[in-house]
This record gives sequence, structure tokens and C-alpha cells, in this order.
Amino acid sequence: MSDENVSEKHEASTAEMLRRYQTAESVLLPIPRDVFEKLYLSPKTPTAGNLRRTFGNPTPISLLGFLLAATPAAMINMGWRGAGGNGGAILPVFIYFGGMVQIFGAVGEWIIGNTFSCALFFTYGTFWIVQGTSNMPFYAVGTNYSPTGNSLEGIQTPEYNATVGLYYVILSVLTFVYLICSIRTNICLFSALFLLVITFALTAATFFQVALGNAENAAKLQLAAGAFNFALCIPIWHIFIAQILDAVDFPITLPVGDLSTIVPGRSQKERKHQEE
Repeated sequence: MSDENVSEKHEASTAEMLRRYQTAESVLLPIPRDVFEKLYLSPKTPTAGNLRRTFGNPTPISLLGFLLAATPAAMINMGWRGAGGNGGAILPVFIYFGGMVQIFGAVGEWIIGNTFSCALFFTYGTFWIVQGTSNMPFYAVGTNYSPTGNSLEGIQTPEYNATVGLYYVILSVLTFVYLICSIRTNICLFSALFLLVITFALTAATFFQVALGNAENAAKLQLAAGAFNFALCIPIWHIFIAQILDAVDFPITLPVGDLSTIVPGRSQKERKHQEE
């Protein structure tokens, strides 16, 4: 057999292998609406160009980053296996997995025109960076609350804890806005955001109770926040597994509960009105 024939067979074999392992996002274009909602967590909107065909799906990247930070954080808040210390042992996990990985995924969502997913991952990616860095001595977040300039003393003051509590109140409000928007995506994402609103609200209440000096109530609220945090991770794990299976064209698919057909968008209603 000539070298030319061997080369042609090798190229054909390589092409076939690459075709098999294309992401489902590439295989399924044009993507049906229910599949799109599962792959991208965004309502399907028209975009110019072929960026979704050119680039891979960035959503699983952000989801894995969120899960690797949020799941152990929930266990820590519940005190599993004696864990505690506000996750001080895994601050790099919060910053790099929870923060940077989600930020990279958010940039990918922005590039391919998925605004809703982009906003979600930028929000919670930055949240985890703040979560990690605020527990690092380098940032000394309690300095302004201590007359001696001691950051560790400052973070134990009522003013510090009340301030952090207000931050979590705003996070819960922002997440509630995302919750309303997620009605047009899928049940799993809606459920996760619903539980996240409760988690942030309970966390805010925890800090307010600490500010009032009610340590016992604060401990109970922190435990409850950890439980809701763990619960919200379950539907996110489901979405992540569903997307990874689709990415390798796995023969088994997991439903995520498409809501896009139940709650039609404004453009869909306008188009239907024009047709009538």
C-alpha cells in the first residue's frame, strides 16, 4: 500500500473521530428550542453569524465551577464531618473554581450572544471571588470597623455584620429578578434560583442576628442556609450532567423540564399576532 493511501485512510479516520466527538451544540444546529434551553440556560434568541457553531458550549464550564464551590460550601455551613471556619481551607477553590472558571464561562456566553447566561455567571462568578477574598487577611475587610485597626476584631462588630447582611439582601433581590426571567428556561434552573433566593435571604438573616448578638439564632439560620444551598446544587448537578452527556452525543438524555413553550416570549406572541 502506498504512503499516499495510508495518509488518506489516516485523515479519514481522524475526521470520523472528530465528527463523533463534536459537541451536541454543533451537531444539533439549527437547535430546537427545548434543546437550546437545556444547553445554554437562556431563552432562544436570534443571533447573527455562526458563533454557536464555531465555539464550544461554555455553559458546562461555568456550571462545574459553581458546583465545585457551592456544594462543599453548603456542607461546611451545615458542619458536616466537623467542617467549619467559613471554608478557610478551600478559599482557592472559591476564587478559582467558583470565581474564575465561571467568569471564563460568562465571557464565552457573551461571545456567542447568550445574555441571560452571561449575566448569571458574571454575577455568581464575582460572588465567589468576593466570598474567597473577603476571608483573606490580605484584604483586611474588618479594618474600618476596629478602632485599633485590627481586622479580626472588626469582623466581629455589629456594624460589620449588619453591612454584610445588607449585601446578601441585595443578592437575594437580584437573584429574584433572575428567577422571574428563568420562567422562560427550564424547571431545573428555576428551582435552583428559587432555592438560591431563600439561601441568600437566610444568610442575610444570619448576619443580622450576629449583629444583634443572637449567636444561637444565627447558628440555626446558618444551618438552614446551608441546607437550602445544598438543595439548590441538586438541580444544577442535573443540568450539568445532562449537558455533559449531550456534549459527547451520549445515547441517554436527561430532561430538564423545558418551560419555553409554556411561557411564550414577546417576539413569539408578536409573530403569532402577525400570522393571524
